[in-house]
Amino acid sequence: MSVDPLSLLPVVPDTALPVDVRTGSDKDKQTYQAALGFERQLLTQLTQAMVSTTQNGDDSSDDSGDAGFGSSDAVTQAYNQMLPDQLADSLISGGGTGLAENLYRALREGQS
Repeated sequence: MSVDPLSLLPVVPDTALPVDVRTGSDKDKQTYQAALGFERQLLTQLTQAMVSTTQNGDDSSDDSGDAGFGSSDAVTQAYNQMLPDQLADSLISGGGTGLAENLYRALREGQS
C-alpha cells in the first residue's frame, strides 16, 4: 500500500508507515493520509517562511555582479517558489517528522 493514489501527497513507502497503519483498515489508512496531508501543509508553510527570510527585498546585485538571494531574476524566483514544496515532499516521502503519526493516534482515540 502506498499512501497516495489520487492526492497531492508524495508516495510514502510501506516501510515508512506505522505498523498499525500498514495492517489497519481502509479508514485507518485514510485517517493517516489526512494526517500526512496536514503535516505536509504545515511543513510547506514553515519552509515558505524560511525561504522568505533569505530574500532581502532588494533587487540589487553584489559587487561581483552575481545575483544575491534577494535577486528577482527568473531562476532565483523559480527556485524560491519550488523549494518549500520540494522540501515538504522530501520529508513526507521519508515518513514525515512524526507529527502525522501523533495526529493519527489522537484522531483514532477521538473516534473510539
